[in-house]
Amino acid sequence: MRIGELATKTGVSVRALRYYEEQGLLSAARSSGGQRHYLDDAVDRVYLIQMLYAAGLSSRTILDLLPCVDAKVNTPQSRAMLRAERDRIDRQITQLRQARKRLDEVIALSESPASGCTRTDADAVRQRTTV
Repeated sequence: MRIGELATKTGVSVRALRYYEEQGLLSAARSSGGQRHYLDDAVDRVYLIQMLYAAGLSSRTILDLLPCVDAKVNTPQSRAMLRAERDRIDRQITQLRQARKRLDEVIALSESPASGCTRTDADAVRQRTTV
């Protein structure tokens, strides 16, 4: 299938597919005119790449894992790499939870009458204009 058809089937932009190919994550045969042609299993490959990107893995990490995926073999190194990525994601989750907690505290403080913050919602505007 051509690149446009792969893009349509996967919901991924043509530009992203070209990037995947540049990074070595996806391969295509070339016609005599230079057009890319993908095998049907490219759809599954793109879904896998998207899933791994969504999990926060870099293109380099994905590239390192794909040979194990293709061979349907896992190694101590690939498992260690996956565990390291999981640990990195866990650290990010912890940091995001801390940031959300701080943001909740700021919101609560700003909504307190004692905060001295000027309200800018519609009720506050009406109150100022009717006084």
